[in-house]
Amino acid sequence: MGRGWPKGAWRAVGGAVGGAGPGGSGPGRRAGPPGPGPGPGPDAFRDRRGPSRAGPGQAMATSERSALLTYRLCGGSAEEERGRERGRAAAAPRKLPTFLGVVVPTLLSMFSVVLFLRLGFVVGHAGLYQALAMFAVAYFIIGMTVLSVCAIATNGALDAGGAYYMISRALGPEFGGSIGIMFFLANVCGSALYVLGLVEAVVDSFGIPPGQEAGTGVHVLPQSYWYELLYGTVLLALCLLVCLVGASIYAKATFLIFLIVAAVLGTVLVSFFATRPLKVPIHLPSSNGTETDNGFFTGFSLNTLRDNLGGEYRVDYTTGQMMSFSSVFAVMFNGCTGIMAGSNMSGDLKRPSYSIPRGTISAVLFTYLVYNLLAFLMCATCNRVLLQKDYGFLRDISIFPPLVTVGIYAATLSAAMSNLIGASRILYALARDDLFGRSLALAKKTSASGNPVMAVILSWLVVQVVLFSGKLNTIASVVTIFFLLVYATVNLACLALEWASAPNFRPTFRYFTWHTCLLGIAGCCVMMFLISPVSASASLGFLLLLLLALHYLSPSSTWGYISQALIFHQVRKYLLMLDVRKDHVKFWRPQMLLMVQNPRGSARLIDFVNDLKKSGLYVLGHVELQDLDMLPSDPLQPQQDSWLSLVDKLNVKAFVSLTLAPSVRHGVRQLLFTSGLGGMRPNTLVLGFYDDEAPQDGLARHPAFTSAREEVPLGFPPLRAPTTPKLLSAREYVGIVADALKMLRNVLLARQLESLDKAWELRRAASPPPTIHVWPVNLLRPDSARYADTCSLFLLQMACVLNMARAWRRARLRLFLCVEAGTMPHAQEEKLRQLLKDLRIQAQIQLVPWDAITRLHWQTCQRTPGGPAEEEEEEEGVVNFPTNTTQVSDEYVCAANKLVLEQSPAPAVRFLYLPRPPADTSLYPLYLHQLELLTRGLGPTVLVHGVSAVTSTQL
Repeated sequence: MGRGWPKGAWRAVGGAVGGAGPGGSGPGRRAGPPGPGPGPGPDAFRDRRGPSRAGPGQAMATSERSALLTYRLCGGSAEEERGRERGRAAAAPRKLPTFLGVVVPTLLSMFSVVLFLRLGFVVGHAGLYQALAMFAVAYFIIGMTVLSVCAIATNGALDAGGAYYMISRALGPEFGGSIGIMFFLANVCGSALYVLGLVEAVVDSFGIPPGQEAGTGVHVLPQSYWYELLYGTVLLALCLLVCLVGASIYAKATFLIFLIVAAVLGTVLVSFFATRPLKVPIHLPSSNGTETDNGFFTGFSLNTLRDNLGGEYRVDYTTGQMMSFSSVFAVMFNGCTGIMAGSNMSGDLKRPSYSIPRGTISAVLFTYLVYNLLAFLMCATCNRVLLQKDYGFLRDISIFPPLVTVGIYAATLSAAMSNLIGASRILYALARDDLFGRSLALAKKTSASGNPVMAVILSWLVVQVVLFSGKLNTIASVVTIFFLLVYATVNLACLALEWASAPNFRPTFRYFTWHTCLLGIAGCCVMMFLISPVSASASLGFLLLLLLALHYLSPSSTWGYISQALIFHQVRKYLLMLDVRKDHVKFWRPQMLLMVQNPRGSARLIDFVNDLKKSGLYVLGHVELQDLDMLPSDPLQPQQDSWLSLVDKLNVKAFVSLTLAPSVRHGVRQLLFTSGLGGMRPNTLVLGFYDDEAPQDGLARHPAFTSAREEVPLGFPPLRAPTTPKLLSAREYVGIVADALKMLRNVLLARQLESLDKAWELRRAASPPPTIHVWPVNLLRPDSARYADTCSLFLLQMACVLNMARAWRRARLRLFLCVEAGTMPHAQEEKLRQLLKDLRIQAQIQLVPWDAITRLHWQTCQRTPGGPAEEEEEEEGVVNFPTNTTQVSDEYVCAANKLVLEQSPAPAVRFLYLPRPPADTSLYPLYLHQLELLTRGLGPTVLVHGVSAVTSTQL
């Protein structure tokens, strides 16, 4: 018994229309009366989750909670905590305020290597003007990104993961997971970069000078690639120990470091004014041992400022490479990549949505002012040799050099720790979301306090690998491109949310527009390719591979997909532009409504109609025979997921439309009236045939299910037993056909399509290729046989459309021209051939004598009371029902059936003319009986009646 759902709601009977034939394509299904059910228990108000489905006799619990009140980031649903690891992390209290959690990490990440070790390098090569231009470009890019970060961060609750969490919840798992990996790599490489910068500073202070075998005083550390790798490993291990302790200790350590860096920065600013001019000897390694050069601190000098205004790019003495604007910009931009340091700590902040905007903007503005001020002071006091060749010159000109040394160590160590802990938080968030399956399962493990210790250790291992690159300037461009790519995607996420116009996108931070997002994206992309086209292309290619892998391999999520919001926005706009008053026959396409009673017996019919739609609308319709007044809730909602899963499994491009009705006929009327939207409405109704054959379960034999591990049912009930009465009478079935024609809908009746093995038919290597037989003459009305009326041309068009489908292109059309003696058959054939030529249809015409058939008709013909038979007349958009209908004998119909059956070789499928139902409803059973005789034993057959003018000879 289900919760508030009748026990018999999933019990159904039937085969073809109304449960009659083998196709199982009947539109209706009747359920039992409402059961007593216990009513909605305490679980009835839980949200439905992921892959869970309501099974037989069980209803899906309906949520009474408003989605507008339970949204999290970007309007997503309020997810339950997933797993014990997530529960422990959620139980850990959030402790960090704005200043400690955002401002301090951001300032220290930006005031690291570039401020103390590379700002002179930037100004020395680029000059003051170009350096200021670099700062303007860099801060323009990060300024636009900060606005986007603030908008997303203030639109809902943030969790651990920072930028990854923002992007994944905004753009969906594919973009989120791929960008999460890229951001993880950016933080990993950034941490390695800062460690290498720290090694450089340590070796500069305590290393043995080049060319000397033994050091003197404090210069005791050997210098070589392997020794520097060893120093980096030791320093990275120190960072690891701090990060393993947890975010609180990290925050305390960074605050202490912040105080040191602030004191050093104050000392440096004072030193520019207090230090007297001096000569600084510079010892550089060369091929001959050691080369000594002299740099000069001139104090404030107009000549020094004038000499440093323009750019003068030279060879970098650490890498031996010629510098340029792009290579210097790549090094400089690493001083701007710390803007996400506060966002990475989102899981440890007291109020992430409050702290991230205020803290990040404050830190960015402060660093921009400091960088510009220091650039001017350097250009006005230091000559170019000192700036270009002495990365640690700030220590040489300081009034208290040991404090500057300590500041450099502290700033670079803090930046390395910041990137390491940021990388670990991103890795932990990726693992917790299960986007990469078991490959990241180890990273889920946390300590008792919620610190993701395994993610920290894994991040440390990757940083250790990156340290093998050896030099800071070597990986600077790679780090910059990674961060630019992440920043571009953050802007893209905000742009998508803004363009989607979702009502739940209501950030409290309003100082952004789609223009700022677009400018941020453009700036990031331009600078990426200016820095290194090869690295930028490789990064984008790697991002694309990750995106495709996640798209096909990652499990479905409940975060919400921004693509769906954007598609809705665009589809609504274009549907409004699709004006039915501008329809023209040249651009007509079939728009199908296939009524399906039970998909178990209709799998091949669903696939066949998918080939017939020719890029048109395709709707799978289903009628549930129930009364909503007698039910506690809508019984169709639990079924919707099963039908959508069926569409996915069968790989058909179809919509699903389900309805409740007291009878199948009323339900089909509802769907014909209401299916579709605007200019996209069904113009053709497709029904399975009504006969006495027992339905066969074709779903279990379908390749989409025979190769799958999951169970076949998908929540659909068993097929109707042969002894079970049908839910649809013959009169009601013919009434559905008549209703569709009254509503100016074309009608297709499909018989024995479940016996069509399309794959086998189209793979046959035998010659000739498979054929499609077309009979564009009304075989039940030989007295009114015409080949160029609306119905015949529609039949011919449908056969041609099937032949145009990719799977049916090998098939050949055979058009049968029924001729009588004395009617100049060759002239009729030539006329028909000319018509096919005008319609650009390639088909073989075969003459079929049917004198004996027509003679049998006239001999046995009987007329209904009321006078002679009248031909039905059809004009475009107008249907006239005959008041008197010619009746043909069963003997004649059997002869016509034999005539069709004798045409060899047997085709893959036949298209026959479907006569209009008689105006007298009492003749409906006879009409259906004769259709059954006409198509008996023919194999896959489609009876077609068209009321639309669908062919055109115009350009």
